[in-house]
Amino acid sequence: MNIQEHIEQYISSQSEPKRSEIETLNQLILQVSPNCRQWFLDGKDEKGKVVSNPQIGYGLQTIKYADGKSKEFYQIGISTNTTGISVYIMGIEDKKYLPEKYGKTIGKASVTGYCIKFKTLKDINIDILEAAIRFRFEAHS
Repeated sequence: MNIQEHIEQYISSQSEPKRSEIETLNQLILQVSPNCRQWFLDGKDEKGKVVSNPQIGYGLQTIKYADGKSKEFYQIGISTNTTGISVYIMGIEDKKYLPEKYGKTIGKASVTGYCIKFKTLKDINIDILEAAIRFRFEAHS
């Protein structure tokens, strides 16, 4: 299965309303960055053990570690969880930026240094979420 098929299977495996909302987010991110690289992480480690929720990723950045090693990773990720949806904005060095810039205006969401978590799209201002996504893509271009 290719990445696109994994993404489609993941989205279709969600129950409503999460299925429609993840599809809406998928389309929104692809509108912001139509030619971005797409990723799919199944949430399993090298041994096949589940270590996180599956995630759809978008964009490309290189993460550099303290030991000098580096790896390619996505800039934006989306995932469902037991209470709703998480949008990951990866690679912003200032961990106060997201909560300070978007936390008060996004609506009913938990905003950390790299994650915006909410129960449903109806709870948030999607234009503010789009601005955060757009900021991350533009910061790397």
